[in-house]
Amino acid sequence: MATTKTTTTTRRSARGGTGEKSTRRQNAEKGFVAPKQLGENLQAVLVDLLELSMQGKQAHWNVVGRNFRDTHLQLDEIVDAARRFSDTVAERMRALHAIPDGRSDTVASTTTLPEYPQGEIDTAETVDLITVRLEAVVGTMREVHDEVDEEDPTSADILHAIIEALEQLAWMVSAENRKPAARS
Repeated sequence: MATTKTTTTTRRSARGGTGEKSTRRQNAEKGFVAPKQLGENLQAVLVDLLELSMQGKQAHWNVVGRNFRDTHLQLDEIVDAARRFSDTVAERMRALHAIPDGRSDTVASTTTLPEYPQGEIDTAETVDLITVRLEAVVGTMREVHDEVDEEDPTSADILHAIIEALEQLAWMVSAENRKPAARS
């Protein structure tokens, strides 16, 4: 007689709670303190960048087909950029005394990026899927940009640089599937 093992999944909480309590020396350095909305807007950008890096790696591991090597390497460039940009945004948040939240459950529940499909994905489809995700991250940044600029032009400048880089990556990736325009 076979026995089946049942497991119960419980949600874990972060050790030490949510991190919302102030430490004794928190904000001891004074300076500009991010208004609540600025912190929330930067958090929205942060989670999309973190999700882009994770989905980019998922795509990198599972892409197959024509032009595999170039697509595989280009995905790593996107992942590296997303990781770098997420670190820049999170550190900017800390400089403004906001608390970045990059925990996996927070990212999964708040990202605007669509879920990435499981399994092997053809290179042409991968190009389209990643282009949509790059454009979604840029869309989040453009959505919050004016409010960020109003509260903190320095943070808006950071968004400008990231938007420029991600739009260039989206153009380069999407060009893989484009056909030349008809000549007149």
